[in-house]
Amino acid sequence: MSPRRSELLRTTWALAWPVILSFSIESLVGLCDTVMVGRLGPAAVAAVGVGTQILSGVNVTLFAVGTGSLAVVARHVGAGELRAAEETLVQAILAAAAVSLVAIVPVEIWAPEVVSLFRVDAAVVAAGADFVRAVMLEVPAAATVFVIATGLRAAGDTRTPLLIGAVVGTLNVALAYLLIFGHAGLLALGVVGAGIATAVAFSTGAALGLVLLARGSLRLRLRRPVPLVKLDVVRRVLRVGYPAAIEQAMMQLGFVVYIVFASGYGTAAVAAYFIGVRILALSFLPGLGFAAAAGTIVGQSLGAGRPAEAEHGGWTALQLCLALMTVAGLAIFAAARPIARVFVDDPLVIADAVDFIRVLAVAQPLMAVDYALGGALRGAGDTRFPLWTVLLGFYVCRLGFAWVATAVLHVGVVWVWAALLGDYAARSVLKSWRFRSGVWKHARV
Repeated sequence: MSPRRSELLRTTWALAWPVILSFSIESLVGLCDTVMVGRLGPAAVAAVGVGTQILSGVNVTLFAVGTGSLAVVARHVGAGELRAAEETLVQAILAAAAVSLVAIVPVEIWAPEVVSLFRVDAAVVAAGADFVRAVMLEVPAAATVFVIATGLRAAGDTRTPLLIGAVVGTLNVALAYLLIFGHAGLLALGVVGAGIATAVAFSTGAALGLVLLARGSLRLRLRRPVPLVKLDVVRRVLRVGYPAAIEQAMMQLGFVVYIVFASGYGTAAVAAYFIGVRILALSFLPGLGFAAAAGTIVGQSLGAGRPAEAEHGGWTALQLCLALMTVAGLAIFAAARPIARVFVDDPLVIADAVDFIRVLAVAQPLMAVDYALGGALRGAGDTRFPLWTVLLGFYVCRLGFAWVATAVLHVGVVWVWAALLGDYAARSVLKSWRFRSGVWKHARV
């Protein structure tokens, strides 16, 4: 192995592992919440799952700011323009906070109606609406944490977001344990307690992130006085990032439709879906880590005028990601049933969850390509092409096959789960072709 190749591998891994660990903490928090809520029964699991899906839908508005700031900050850092990178980060934080405040208002007002869109049972609607109204309070703080983490990672600092994530995760689990079950003399709030715990934890994380930036000890800093909104900077960030927001919005809408297909098989299938997603989120972690690493390397290399290095960085991130996610998929496939039993003791839910976990395990190599090369393209500012891959992969392949399975063939729910294999196959092929073409090297940021 050449010294340059060895250095690139080390750099990629150094950027990726803190991100992997950060998202590991986030996933473990979700798993702990699911385990605790699972003790309240399948309806509670489904309620929190639907509520979390709605939360993800609200958060898609932040991808325009996050993805845009990633590309712009990385370009500035690569070009040695740290003051411009800092200005971009500050403006992105202000924009994300403002957008998130606007986004949560209609959900707070019409929470029961929004939960009802998932066509779940009345008990799930009631519990889900209560959870949604509590957890929506975390969105402005989570937006601040998300943009700070994205900006710091774009600058090559992946360890500070790990610290913030560790604080948020630890506090979230501790508070959820106290508030869900009513320990330490507190009222047992059930699913509402899980939502309140999340809101308090992210508010603490946002405060910590802002303090660290203001202290000036990080690669980027929050200079005082904080400037007012600069529309030209915000417009630049949004111009690069809005396709990513549309992409995420389309995916979240697609998830709603996908869950509706699953809901036709009963509450057990819905609960199994959300348990499976929580479990398999652990296997996605290398993908998230190497997507961030690829985005940072590609963006900074293009900013420094080194497109060949950007390309090598993208392929290196893919190779490492593919190896780790394939191993993770094999391990989870083998342990699907014992893992499912940790979360629930309902035999119907366990059976459906095992099928879903195994399908997702088989899809891991395809997901590795989707994540790593998707991160590389977004880091370059080529944010429109991933949107088209979602429209083809998710809507045509996944939802199209799920509709055929349920409405035409009337087969078991495992065929609804299997529809996602076609989705990830299409996306991985398209993104591989795009990255190999080199068009992304000329994206305007």
